[in-house]
Amino acid sequence: MSSEGTLATVRRGLALSPELRTGLGGTIVLAVLQMSGRVAVPIAVQQGLDHGVNAPGGPDLGVVVQVVMITLAALVVSTFCGYLMTRRLFTVSETALGALRTRTFRHIHDLSMLHQQSERRGSMVSRVTGDVDQISQFLQTGGMQLLLASGQLIVSSVVMFVYSWQLALVTLIAFGPAVGVIRLFQKRLAAVYKASRERTGVMLGAIAESVVGASVIRAYGVSGRTEKRLDDAIEGLREAQQTALRTSVTSFSSGEIGAGLALAGVVVVGTLLGVDGDLTVGRLTAFLFLVTLFIQPVQIATDMLNDAQNAVAGWRRILDVLDVLPDVADPDDRGVALPDGPLSVEFRDVSFRYPGGPLVLSDVDLTLDARKKFAVVGETGSGKTTFAKLLTRLMDPAEGEVLLGGVPLTDVRFSSLRSRVVMVPQDGFLFDATIAENVRFAEPSLTEEQLRAAFAELGLADWLAGLPEGLETPVGERGEALSVGERQLVALVRAYVADPDLLVLDEATSAVDPATEVRLQHALDLVTRGRTTVAIAHRLSTAESADEVIVVDAGRVVQRGPHSRLVAEPDSIYAKLYASWLEQTR
Repeated sequence: MSSEGTLATVRRGLALSPELRTGLGGTIVLAVLQMSGRVAVPIAVQQGLDHGVNAPGGPDLGVVVQVVMITLAALVVSTFCGYLMTRRLFTVSETALGALRTRTFRHIHDLSMLHQQSERRGSMVSRVTGDVDQISQFLQTGGMQLLLASGQLIVSSVVMFVYSWQLALVTLIAFGPAVGVIRLFQKRLAAVYKASRERTGVMLGAIAESVVGASVIRAYGVSGRTEKRLDDAIEGLREAQQTALRTSVTSFSSGEIGAGLALAGVVVVGTLLGVDGDLTVGRLTAFLFLVTLFIQPVQIATDMLNDAQNAVAGWRRILDVLDVLPDVADPDDRGVALPDGPLSVEFRDVSFRYPGGPLVLSDVDLTLDARKKFAVVGETGSGKTTFAKLLTRLMDPAEGEVLLGGVPLTDVRFSSLRSRVVMVPQDGFLFDATIAENVRFAEPSLTEEQLRAAFAELGLADWLAGLPEGLETPVGERGEALSVGERQLVALVRAYVADPDLLVLDEATSAVDPATEVRLQHALDLVTRGRTTVAIAHRLSTAESADEVIVVDAGRVVQRGPHSRLVAEPDSIYAKLYASWLEQTR
């Protein structure tokens, strides 16, 4: 990427963190004072040698002591200023980057489920963690060095020209090629560090999948293949980082060559000027100190450039996420609330396709009355789950519109939609906390007595009492300390205490044993009572108890009616599905 592109990325990155400008003027003043202490040393050397040690009448110790004391005071002040500057930089950068993490994380959650599922989870986690950490490292170390180095370079250059413009020109000429090489490598560094950050995301994704899918890996005996995939991801990251290091080392070497040429040139030309009487010993010695101060910023420029390019790559990856406009946007203040009371559902000529794919739902046109229980059935891949996601606005249709209570979903504020519509997904996801904390996720204000009452109302008091620690039982990561059926029980209680007007169940009993299904079905009957309920049914026992069954085939609604009527229609799709299900349950 060109330097203009890099600067544009940095400008946008800084604009995302306005907190970085907090107290910037004071920080710059402290940096100038801290840097001035460094320049005081060569000036003190020159004054001490020319007016103290080599004084016309012989060495003058008084002058030497006076110069030393003044220099010591200047160093104490500059050190304290450096401490204050560093503290301010760390505080401001962490505050700003904490806000950036929050903004990025919230934006990721604002993106549709479709977009989130298309991204590697490890890559998304890397952008909120690793990429922001790279920016933090630059701001706290490279940023501080950049402030000091810039001031040190300017002040040392000015003092060098004051002492000897001839030697100053020699120094600048010696470093000219080095600066050109560093600029040449800047574009290359931008590319290799971007590749390194991308490889980090790939590696994190591979590690995350291998940990989450450990049981499947062991069950199928594919640990060897998994290890090779991880090894390939780690090797790819290692190669990317080595390429970046080789590029940076080449750039750093050019700075070292420039430093050697500058020192050699100053010694040779300075000696010639001293022989002619145009330069005192003190000025020549001080100039060598100044050249060292001049060299330091150029020598560390490569390190700063490495950190800067890493930070720019991190900013670019974060901007890539933030530049993605949510395709399911919250109308917020422009939106409306759902009407009070029971909610009806209406699909008007709804069609949906995944990016680059065929239509998954086509011309769906139906109305679901309030307070009734509907079962949506169909073969795998027929579009049932897509129907549920459109209904809860996890995705928007490609054509047509979905209405709740007569209001288009695209006009409904998320705060109203999420409080009135609850979906219980097939996997019954639980957070790594206790059962009580997972249920309170829907209603944080619930007391322990209210929680126990909710379990009792759903006929689950005996199940809760049988757990080792009752409500305080830890469920583990993703709820894996509980069985699939037990996770669904907790998910149903969570939906129950949310008290929604529309409940969407995505195959909530599809992967449980018969005994747990009986308990689940009893809880479901109580949870759905008096509410508009849409159940994505895999087991057709759910369809048997529904007020109406909606049959989906190849993305179209092909049948609709009560179970008793549909099952009696000869050679109908529902009759075949029901017969097949009965055969499997025998």
